[in-house]
Amino acid sequence: MLSKNRYRSLFTLLLIVLVFSFLIRTILLIKSLPNLDLTPLLLAKIYGVGLFFDCVTFTYAAIPFVLFAVILPDKVFNSKWFRPFAYIVCFVLTYLMLFDAVAEYTFFDEFATRFNFIAVDYLIYTSEVVRNIRESYPVNWILAAIFLLNIFVFLSVKKHLDRSFTAKSRFGERLKTGLVFLALPILSFAFVDLSLSHISPNNYADELAGNGIYNLFAAFRNNELDFNKFYVTKDNKVALARLRGLVQEKNNHFAGRDSSNIARVIEHQGQEKRLNVIVVIEESLSAEYLTAFGNKKGLTPNLDRLSGESLFFTHLYATGTRTVRGLEAITLAIPPLPGTSIVKRPKNENFFSWGSVMKDKGYDNKFIYAGHGYFDNMNYFFANNGFATVDRLNFANDEVTFTNAWGVCDEDLFNKVIKEAGKSHQQKKPFFSVVMTTSNHRPFTYPEGKIDIPSKTGRDGGIKYADYAIGRLLSEARKQPWFKDTVFVIVADHCAGSARKMALPVKNYEIPLFIYAPALVKPQRIDRMMSQIDIAPTVLGLLNFSYTTKFMGKDILNMEDGQERAFISTYQKLGFIEGDKLLVLGPKKEAEYFSFSRQDGKTTEIKPQDGLLLDALAYYQGTNYIYKNRLNRLQ
Repeated sequence: MLSKNRYRSLFTLLLIVLVFSFLIRTILLIKSLPNLDLTPLLLAKIYGVGLFFDCVTFTYAAIPFVLFAVILPDKVFNSKWFRPFAYIVCFVLTYLMLFDAVAEYTFFDEFATRFNFIAVDYLIYTSEVVRNIRESYPVNWILAAIFLLNIFVFLSVKKHLDRSFTAKSRFGERLKTGLVFLALPILSFAFVDLSLSHISPNNYADELAGNGIYNLFAAFRNNELDFNKFYVTKDNKVALARLRGLVQEKNNHFAGRDSSNIARVIEHQGQEKRLNVIVVIEESLSAEYLTAFGNKKGLTPNLDRLSGESLFFTHLYATGTRTVRGLEAITLAIPPLPGTSIVKRPKNENFFSWGSVMKDKGYDNKFIYAGHGYFDNMNYFFANNGFATVDRLNFANDEVTFTNAWGVCDEDLFNKVIKEAGKSHQQKKPFFSVVMTTSNHRPFTYPEGKIDIPSKTGRDGGIKYADYAIGRLLSEARKQPWFKDTVFVIVADHCAGSARKMALPVKNYEIPLFIYAPALVKPQRIDRMMSQIDIAPTVLGLLNFSYTTKFMGKDILNMEDGQERAFISTYQKLGFIEGDKLLVLGPKKEAEYFSFSRQDGKTTEIKPQDGLLLDALAYYQGTNYIYKNRLNRLQ
C-alpha cells in the first residue's frame, strides 16, 4: 500500500506545508480585513484557490525527494545511518517553512503583497537587505523562537517518518509511483500560472489566494515581459503615428518624417539660462504626508514653507512603486514598460536622457547616492548615461556622522552635495546633480536630537527627518556663492505604499514636486495633472534650452489645455490617466476602464473607450517599439 511505503513521509511533509500555509493565509487575511469586502463566496475562493497553489508549489518542492525515493535501494533507505540524515533534512525543511511564514508576514506588512519581484531584488542585494532586516526587527529572538517551535513540530511528525524507513519496496513499484508524482509539476508548469489566483477585482484577495514561494519563482521567470506578446496591441505604425501627434508641442518640429522617429527640435526664443540644477529625489515622499495635501501631523514644516516659495506642483503622479522606476522616469522621460525598470536591465547604456542634454550644454553631471550605488544597478546606469557617480564609497570618514543599512543619513548626503557643487563651481562649470536620499526608509533610523520624534519609531519620524534635512540643505546652500544661479528640484521617487484594494490605486501614486529658484521663478501653485516623465522637459523649458529631444514627456508649463495625461504602473499592470479616466492594461491582453474621483481615489468601472485605449497604446506600445529598436539611444 502507498501509505505504508517510503512515500508516506512525502504526505507528512505535504500536511505540514498545508497547515503552515493555512495559518499564514489566515493571519494575512485578518490583517487585510479593513481592505477586503469579504463575502462567504470570496472567502471560499481565497482558501480554495490558495489550497490549490499550495499543492502546486509542493509538487515542485517535492521533486528532489521523489527522485531520492525512486533511486535509493532499500538497503540504503532503511539503513541506520540514513535515518539521522533524513531527520536533519526534515528538521531543516520544517525550519525553512516556519521561516518562510515569518518572512511572508513581514514582507506583506511592508508591501501588502506576497513575495514578488521586489523579493527577487532583495535576494540579489543581500548585504543591504540583511542589515536592514537586522536593524528593523529583533532577528536573533525571531530565529530562536522559530527554532524552538520547530523542535515541537519535528517531534510531532517524527513517528510518521519512522514508519517510512521500515517499508520494503521494489524498484518498479517505486518508479511507477515516482512517475505519477513527477508528472504533477510538469502539468503545473504547462497549465498553471499566476492568473489563476486572480479571483476578484480586490488586489488583497488575489494576494491571499496566492502562495508566496510560487509567486517568488514566478517573478524570477518573468523579469521582463514582452509587450507585444502579453498586452493589447494595435499595428505599430498606427501606434507610432498617434504617438508623434501626442508628443508634439507648440515650440517644436519633428527632426524627420519617419513615423517611428519622435525626435523633435525644441526652439526657445531668447538667451539660454545656464543655471545649476540640483534634483533631490526623496525616498517614498507621498503627497499624503504633507500639510499642503491635508496631513494634520505637521511632519513637513520645511516643505510646507517651500510650497509658498517655489513652483509647487500638486497633481503629479509617480510612474511606479520602486526607486528605479522613478529614476527611469525622471532621467529618461519615458513611460514605464512591463517588467523591471530599464535602470536594471542589461544593455542600458547611451540613452537619450536628461543627463545627455545637460552634458551637451557643458554641464558637470553627477549622480550622488547615500548608499552603495551597485544596489539596483544604479551606478552602472548613471555612469553609462552621462554621469559621474558619487556613492557611499566616496564619503570620507569625517563626512559621515550617521549610517544605517541603506547608507549615510540625509544630512551627510546633502553636505556632500554642497561640497561636490563647490568643486564644480571652482572649475567654473555649471553642474547638474541628481541626488537620491535614503533616510525615509525602514528601519527609519537617523541622528537623535534633530527632530521631536525618536529614531526607529516608524514612518512619521522618517518623513519628518527627511523634511528637516531638506531644510538644512537649502539653508546651507543659501550661504554658497553658486546659490543664486541654482535651480532646486525636489520630488519623490514613489509613494510610501501603493497597495490598496485595486491593482492601481490612483490616489496612492500622488507625489509632490517643488521647483525652487528665487532668481528664476516666481512662487506659484500649479494644479495641472502631470507625470514624472514631464519633469525633465519642464525644467529644461524653464532654462529656455533649445535642443533636439527624444523624450516622451512634455513641458507642463508649455502644454496646451487638455493634453495632460499620466502613467502609473506595477510590475505587470500599466495604467494610463486622461482627465478622470483610468485605463489599466494587463498581461493577459486585458483592458479595464474606470472613472475615478481625485479627492478620494474611488473608482467606478465604465464602458470601453476607443480614444483612451488608442492614446494609451500610442505611449506604451510606442515606447516598447522605440526601446526594442534602440531609437531613443544616442547616435
